[in-house]
Amino acid sequence: EICDEVGAIMWVDAAHFIGLVAGKAIPSPVPYADVVSFTTHKVLRGPRGGMILTKAEHAAAIDKAVFPGMQGGPIMSAVAGKAIALKECATPEYQSYAKNVISNAQVLAASLEDEGMRAVSGGTQTHLALIDIRSTGVNGKVADERCGLAGIVLNKNAIPFDPESPAVTSGIRVGSAATTTQGMGAGEMKVIASMISRAIATDDPSKLSGIRSEVKELTSRFPIYSA
Repeated sequence: EICDEVGAIMWVDAAHFIGLVAGKAIPSPVPYADVVSFTTHKVLRGPRGGMILTKAEHAAAIDKAVFPGMQGGPIMSAVAGKAIALKECATPEYQSYAKNVISNAQVLAASLEDEGMRAVSGGTQTHLALIDIRSTGVNGKVADERCGLAGIVLNKNAIPFDPESPAVTSGIRVGSAATTTQGMGAGEMKVIASMISRAIATDDPSKLSGIRSEVKELTSRFPIYSA
């Protein structure tokens, strides 16, 4: 309504959450926005790339802006991969995946709070959570590095009113899409939260190596591909 009132175009960047929309786990912005752009990877689980959905009145302008100036010949293997990903979105199994992504992220956030950290905004309603880790005495940059050495993929992230610089930060960002795709559930999220907490708390290479072994053992029970 505000956009209509001032004559603005409403453009939604849905890159992170469009997979949850496709899985009917959260509401869609498509009926309300003039333009919706998103990646085809991330929660959508397709190859790297992007898509733009728009109302007919803006289609010609977007086509002109994208091609030929920013887009060349298509990579047909990637197009095929995107087609498969979009086909998967229409299945009941994908809807179950989308709902599990959210529930797993919620358990992960709550479990990190049990470890003494704080989930910004009190938790999450999507696939990721922003965690304030100041209570650990470690900044986001160090936490990111330590978790990396322990075989845990997350990233440093600024929190609201962060006293640290963007290059350092006071928070971390964690997500559940990959682990959910592997078949992990609430129990595994609690284990992962413990691993994250212990990794953040130490700079001892032997302890970080031990956590890395735990990570390998856990992921070995949830292979991405079947033989």
